[in-house]
Amino acid sequence: MNKKYFKTLYILFKKELMSYFNSPIAYVFIGVFLVAGNWLFFKNFYLIGQASVREYFSLLPWIFLFLSPAITMRLWAEEKRSGTIEFLLTLPVSDWQVVLAKFLGALAFLSFSLLLTFTLPLSVSTLGNLDMGAVLGSYLGALFLGGSYLALGLFISSLTKNQIIAFILGLVACFFAFIIGADFVLVSSPQFLVPLMKFLGLGSHFYSIAKGVIDTKDIIYYSSFIFFFLWLNTKIIQTREWK
Repeated sequence: MNKKYFKTLYILFKKELMSYFNSPIAYVFIGVFLVAGNWLFFKNFYLIGQASVREYFSLLPWIFLFLSPAITMRLWAEEKRSGTIEFLLTLPVSDWQVVLAKFLGALAFLSFSLLLTFTLPLSVSTLGNLDMGAVLGSYLGALFLGGSYLALGLFISSLTKNQIIAFILGLVACFFAFIIGADFVLVSSPQFLVPLMKFLGLGSHFYSIAKGVIDTKDIIYYSSFIFFFLWLNTKIIQTREWK
């Protein structure tokens, strides 16, 4: 890889990121994300009577379940429907550059939305002694979890021309990937599958990082999950099945 490769990647990334903010839909997404998250958290906050945002981060994966597929549903599906994908991939760019640009653009948009929620722990910290180590760990876990949802949703979007189908399939796939390692699923599963299911579940790794304990196995797992679905995405694009 050389400077030209990264320069082209940056140009594509910038185009993808700006496409969000050039549409009013992006601001609707951010507004719904912030309002829904804050309302769900604060409706029980004063009843609990503790200066903690643990409840918020336990809700965040479920909010991401809807937000992430909504972000990725149009990334390939709309390109296929409108026919612009053929023009895009005839440019002197590699399939990996295009896939990475779409993923990084979506991740940057999600990260920006997540950054706006930092006022919440700051507000809570004024009411008591807040464990900022756990808060920062939770934000890191949220980024990895969100990135995994986006990589999976981007792959799903490459399989169809219909945005609604891409959203529904992305939602179902992300939900399955998240709950497969959940306790309520594990208790009814065959014992010999429990260790594997717990390892494969996105949720079990998220809650591990959210405790403030950064384990390399969780980082490696999320990185491998994201890479795997981005790699599958490039393979789908290489088949040029929309022609």
